[in-house]
Amino acid sequence: MSESYSEKDVQREVSELEARSATAARLFDIRRIIGVLFVTYGVIVTIAGFTASDADIDKAEGVNINLWTGVGMLVLGLLFLLWLKLRPTAPAPPADGEGPE
Repeated sequence: MSESYSEKDVQREVSELEARSATAARLFDIRRIIGVLFVTYGVIVTIAGFTASDADIDKAEGVNINLWTGVGMLVLGLLFLLWLKLRPTAPAPPADGEGPE
């Protein structure tokens, strides 16, 4: 049971694999992971800052530390996501000796 692939079939399959690889690289870009984590935790800490009691604020010498930390985390996370949007991952060139000639 021998299957015969034409050069066109091989090139099409290689193109599909390269497209999937590029999609996976963009999906698992570390900037996306860090940005989403910082935004998520920033929202949680900011909510904790909005709901802080006077006793909690007095413990921090009058500073609502949860609010400021949460806002800082939100800004940092959004900067990472903005960086990802402005400078997307470029597809890597094929290694020497690989790919269609």
